[in-house]
Amino acid sequence: MTTKNTDTNSGILYIVATPIGNLGDITHRAIETLKKVDKVCAEDTRNTRKLLTHFGIQADLQALHDHNEQHKIAQIKNWLDAGENIALVSDAGTPLISDPGYHLVNELGSENYRIEPIPGASAIITALSIAGLPTDRFTFEGFLPAKSVGRNKALQANAKETRTQVYYESSHRIDDTIAAMHTIFGAERKVVLARELTKLYEQVFRGDLEGLLDWINADPMHQKGEFVLMVDGHEEETDSDAINSSSEELLTILLDELPVKQAAAIASKITGRKKNELYRMAMELKGK
Repeated sequence: MTTKNTDTNSGILYIVATPIGNLGDITHRAIETLKKVDKVCAEDTRNTRKLLTHFGIQADLQALHDHNEQHKIAQIKNWLDAGENIALVSDAGTPLISDPGYHLVNELGSENYRIEPIPGASAIITALSIAGLPTDRFTFEGFLPAKSVGRNKALQANAKETRTQVYYESSHRIDDTIAAMHTIFGAERKVVLARELTKLYEQVFRGDLEGLLDWINADPMHQKGEFVLMVDGHEEETDSDAINSSSEELLTILLDELPVKQAAAIASKITGRKKNELYRMAMELKGK
């Protein structure tokens, strides 16, 4: 399929990743792209102006955020049709990842405008790289609903998720979110919290939700900044776990009325498991 850029010489929309904290993490390609484009569409022009000023970049800054994005699309199309190149940036990290830009990119993509990624920092990947949790499969949940009812409903839906879960959270809700996870996921669920990644006060907590709940409330500073919260997946009950559980339940009932040897023999006939395995299990249960 040919792109609209090829057909009509329209401009290119660049999706430019910017640092999540440490300005030294910006890529050379990102700087060169921001220098050469005609306009930079930014989530917050004040934040982006500071970034551009730091690198000595003069740019025509345009605001594009959640409240004006859909109204801005027609204007951006006009600029691209006139041959102007445009960069889209968010306040930090890779645009469209829990940031504005979806509606713009979706519509421009459906009309075959040329869209090019300029990759760089992403808080999700940065956090996962140091978490020590399984990353072969994970889910990104973004920000949970602000209200407790919606937050709890979302967490309950994820309680049995076996993949690592990644959440973003803000400073004014982090303690409530951890408390809700503690209740719904259980105190022993493994968790890693990354706070203020790549910034001066970067901190990483590794442990379980019981320990994290204590840690987050131990110091008001622990609740300040931006957070990536990574939760270990729910351990799926294996077939052997289920068999052992049902065998233990059966033996427990039989041991109330019968000697160990007889209880193991009857359980073997019912379950088809070896008598000596069930005898050892019965002895352990009797010891308890």
